[in-house]
Amino acid sequence: MLVPVTQGTQSPGPDGRLSRLRAGRASRAREAEVGGGRVFLPTRTPPPPIRQVSRRLLLALAVLLATTLIVWLDRDGYHDNAGGPLDLLDAAYYATVTLSTTGYGDITPVSDAARLTNIFVITPLRVLFLIILVGTTLEVLTERTRQQWRIGRWRSTVRDHTVVIGYGTKGRSAVGALLGQGIDRGSIVIVDPQARTVEQATMDGLAGVVGDATRTDTLLRAELPRAARVVVAPERDDTAVLITLTARQLNRSATVVAAVREDENAPLLRQSGADVVVTSSSSAGRLLESADLVLAVVRGRRLLNFTDEEAAVLKPTDRLIVIRDARGHA
Repeated sequence: MLVPVTQGTQSPGPDGRLSRLRAGRASRAREAEVGGGRVFLPTRTPPPPIRQVSRRLLLALAVLLATTLIVWLDRDGYHDNAGGPLDLLDAAYYATVTLSTTGYGDITPVSDAARLTNIFVITPLRVLFLIILVGTTLEVLTERTRQQWRIGRWRSTVRDHTVVIGYGTKGRSAVGALLGQGIDRGSIVIVDPQARTVEQATMDGLAGVVGDATRTDTLLRAELPRAARVVVAPERDDTAVLITLTARQLNRSATVVAAVREDENAPLLRQSGADVVVTSSSSAGRLLESADLVLAVVRGRRLLNFTDEEAAVLKPTDRLIVIRDARGHA
């Protein structure tokens, strides 16, 4: 066996336990907060609301001042029903009622130059002014379109990424190890049934999928068939078995690292398709700290399981037993 933890005596009847695990799949799916299998990309921190409002007010004021200046420079081309030439106040008044589409008609353009200016300059400024006023609604619509575009672009470009299923203690440990190895955050995808957990992952700069990872459609949203590595780290061992089965069916070549709580479930994880099975909360992350998968430590004449506490701190004379990725070592 590649992993010492799986060399122990197998528990009787693994097929019977697997059947019971499959029978509980539907009840867990109802209990989980699946959130419709939605995909979430890393969030960008929006500016404070007061800053957004202030920026819009400044833009609207700038448009109003620009229109006032344009009208005042061509004041001889306008007629005021009250009589007399236009002054700066009249120009500001005309700009205000024109941009707001009120149009009382007491001040009108009469020269050709003034009318052309209204057609080609003031009318576009009026449209811009109205866009700024209804900017909140437009921003919501634009954000939805932008988010859909980002998700579509992400799906078309993601390759050889790492799918981490479960963002609890074990999942966070694995992500921390990957980041410490220099792997880009954009190549890590979190899958978790809790929407709040995935939201936290996106705040950490990771892509996330809300859904039940034992379901094929959820893993397809995470683009698991094109992943290079899969870390299975849910809270329950029976869930880990079902996820491993589903993941291995979708991707035969990816390296699957599964974490379990009980040693007796390790053989079942191996049977389900896991390449490496670990039993401690931090082992999934520790196995990913190297580009290779570390299985054991040779210390003198002793062979230490990599999950042993003695192997937590390596010594200069230690030797490592690893699995090398043939694709990464040409």
